[in-house]
Amino acid sequence: MATILTAVGFMAALGLILASMLVVANKRLYVYEDPRIDQVEDLLPKANCGACGTAGCRPFAEMLVNGEVEPGKCTANSKSMNQIIADFLGVDVGGGEQRVARLACAGGGNVAYVRATYSGIPSCRAAALVSGGGRGCSWGCLGFGDCEQVCDFGAIYMNPQGIPVVIEDKCTACGDCVTVCPKDLFSLHLASHRLWVACKNLEFGDQAEHHCEVACTACGRCAQDSPEGLIRIEDNLAIIDYAKNDIASKVAIERCPTGAILWLQQDGTVVKGRDARKVVRKGALPVA
Repeated sequence: MATILTAVGFMAALGLILASMLVVANKRLYVYEDPRIDQVEDLLPKANCGACGTAGCRPFAEMLVNGEVEPGKCTANSKSMNQIIADFLGVDVGGGEQRVARLACAGGGNVAYVRATYSGIPSCRAAALVSGGGRGCSWGCLGFGDCEQVCDFGAIYMNPQGIPVVIEDKCTACGDCVTVCPKDLFSLHLASHRLWVACKNLEFGDQAEHHCEVACTACGRCAQDSPEGLIRIEDNLAIIDYAKNDIASKVAIERCPTGAILWLQQDGTVVKGRDARKVVRKGALPVA
């Protein structure tokens, strides 16, 4: 009996000591968290898209409260909601220029040849594993819409020719389409980058056109006509130096024979140059 009482007393004393240690540790190690963080997080879209450069809305809310970023950097939130956050924190809404996803391909079924029929899971990633997907242009869009499916903001839709179209007003630059595309055709750009090469084909001249009627043929006319250094031809493809975007203009697109280099209007209208081949075919090309 005495042994049992001793054991019970020992356990009670041990419990009391450990509880006391936890109380002391809680006071000594307590990290204060600003209650405004929860309030700001509730005003964010909870998309956790990463477009702001953080791992999610919670760490972004923490940075906002700490004054490390401005509310306007959240492109997934509405401007009005970002303004509410700014007013709540007593800061400027701020925010840089909008970034959007851009697709470096215009080779829909009406202009790009298919050399083999793919039968399998209707997914670009799956098709790409089978000899590249069957398109004549091994760099081109496969058109199964993986990008449309992963976009949580409804910013991408597939046009009748099987090419993804980005709705800039809805795009948050989250980068999901960039990640999912097996051909690496998407990239994130400032909305002010209106001059655009809608192609990634690295073949030259007739070889490129043999697979796609709107491919860049590396003719070099855009580089010749644009201000010096704005455009260069590299690996048979026109490359735009966006560090010189302030001197970009429509003059670079005018003599492009295939219309591979475009000018993108703010309303989403795609403008091709005067010498670009007119594409009137709406239906898909036959399998070659």
